[in-house]
Amino acid sequence: MTPQFMSFIDPYVYQTLQTIKGKEVIIETVRGNVQGIIQDVKPDHIVLKSSDTLFFVRIQQIVWIMPK
Repeated sequence: MTPQFMSFIDPYVYQTLQTIKGKEVIIETVRGNVQGIIQDVKPDHIVLKSSDTLFFVRIQQIVWIMPK
């Protein structure tokens, strides 16, 4: 048997994140919140820049997003 990769994509969240790319946001995750500018959006994760640090946040771990 060969392992298979499975990922669930929420097209509405993905599309909404695309519209706020480049904007500053606060993102609440299951592990806490992080604030920064959305640098990139992929179907399964986003890249958030905060104080010269890049965070790679899985979309499945996002609870809510608030634009600043």
